[in-house]
Amino acid sequence: MAEQSADNGVNNNATTGTYLIRGASILGAGTEDLLIRDGVIAARGTDLSTEGATVIDADGLIALPGMVDVHTHLREPGREDAETVETGTRAAALGGFTAVHAMANSTPVADTAGVVEQVHSLGRAAGWVDVRPVGAVTVGLAGEQLAELGAMADSRAQVRMFSDDGICVHDPVLMRRALEYVKAFDGVVAQHAQEPRLTAGAQMNEGDVSAVLGLTGWPAVAEESIIARDVLLAQHVGSRLHVCHVSTAGSVEIIRWAKARGINVTAEVTPHHLLLTDELVRSYDPVYKVNPPLRTDADVQALRAALADGTIDVVGTDHAPHPSEHKECEWAQAAMGMTGLETALSVVQHAMIETGLMTWAEFARATSVAPAGIGRLADQGRPLAEGEPANIILVDPAARWTVDPSAMATMGRNSPFRGMELPGKVVATFFKGHPTVLNGKLNTPYRHPTDAAAAPAGGY
Repeated sequence: MAEQSADNGVNNNATTGTYLIRGASILGAGTEDLLIRDGVIAARGTDLSTEGATVIDADGLIALPGMVDVHTHLREPGREDAETVETGTRAAALGGFTAVHAMANSTPVADTAGVVEQVHSLGRAAGWVDVRPVGAVTVGLAGEQLAELGAMADSRAQVRMFSDDGICVHDPVLMRRALEYVKAFDGVVAQHAQEPRLTAGAQMNEGDVSAVLGLTGWPAVAEESIIARDVLLAQHVGSRLHVCHVSTAGSVEIIRWAKARGINVTAEVTPHHLLLTDELVRSYDPVYKVNPPLRTDADVQALRAALADGTIDVVGTDHAPHPSEHKECEWAQAAMGMTGLETALSVVQHAMIETGLMTWAEFARATSVAPAGIGRLADQGRPLAEGEPANIILVDPAARWTVDPSAMATMGRNSPFRGMELPGKVVATFFKGHPTVLNGKLNTPYRHPTDAAAAPAGGY
């Protein structure tokens, strides 16, 4: 697809910063060329001049805006045994992402300006994607006192999303105050909807399968009751609310009702909740243990329909890597969570596009345009048009591949899709006009001009 070299099929010595993507299907529709120069789309059309450009042959490939994840666990600082900003963002680039929101449940918790600036700096130094820290809503995720929301918003990281994800902000007074506070800087509170008193000791979805297996059930109402409360709080306050990892048909109906009333609520669904059901728990394989739990097939169908009609706004991976010893143990002791950055595009293609529920243009809305809007990322999720930032991915929709967690860039091996054959493969990722991925392999990271001047010979 480009000039050849011995290692990855591309001439990595090209220094022009100019790339011509030739013959790509734009959003899965008409075929055009895209000329990238100085980090932006310099031209779009047919038969564009190749002079001075590295040519990328995109015949049969679909050009999409780079994906934006509203829900990523990078673990650093403090849990580098599970993931680092470097490894997590490498995985993100390979998965077609050009921006990720890093959740706050690190160690220490990202509840101060200092910690979010550290995460932001680590992402900038890595250079694979734009890393936007998510600030904690409460100090230490303890649910007792609001964190430094304003200081995090005013920091170099410019935090606009706040979440105690992994733990619900269950105190309604505290939740109201958080919603009121973030209005001052157009922030959003992203709620992990889980009433803790209804899920004490819960191991999996409450239903027929949990009854047969004898595992404590996790009722749908634990999620739905918090969403119902919070959309009413958001309406009362007039603030933005985002609902993390929606998993039940009942939650969909509440969100649909709230949107019909004009309440400013957005919602996400994970790839695994679009495809997998609680029937898989019959194996007792802890790879299927996740929060919220895998639900029924009826819930899966409701989630798909809601993503298709826009009731659910975005796909969020909830990428949650764990050390192998935290998953390769008995069910009751296993950590909750699944990896998702490198499989998200393929799972959504399988669940939504191949079933006829979405087009590639609608895929771009749910994975790039809408999440960039929620996170207030001005240079992400932009149209593939002249003058726009060149955050672009090229996808081979006809590719088939078998998921092998050991071959992934993430440190986490806890993929629920291991051994599955999935469609679609990211062939190239352009971040700020620089190819971080080419021919489906990591190329080189982007270096911010001010950072590059200070970097030692050979880069970081």
